Amino acid sequence: MAESNLAVFSQTGVSGILSMVVSLGCIILAWWALQNLKLDVIIRHPQSSQGKMLHVLLAIVLGHFVANFVLDYVGWSQLLRTGF
Repeated sequence: MAESNLAVFSQTGVSGILSMVVSLGCIILAWWALQNLKLDVIIRHPQSSQGKMLHVLLAIVLGHFVANFVLDYVGWSQLLRTGF
């Protein structure tokens, strides 16, 4: 019984670490991709602190959606093993 609890905790820990790494990686990727976006067309002062904060928030939101997609896709692919 103790070994199965340890395996569940270990699997949960690996899943949590994987989720954090994928989320941070996708946020960094979104930040890199947003560097090419011309915010000066949309924002009055893109170099201000508010403009930079908007850039960071856009990267977090976009990275979060991409990370959720990637993690869902990984979860769905693991579910396929149990179906066949």
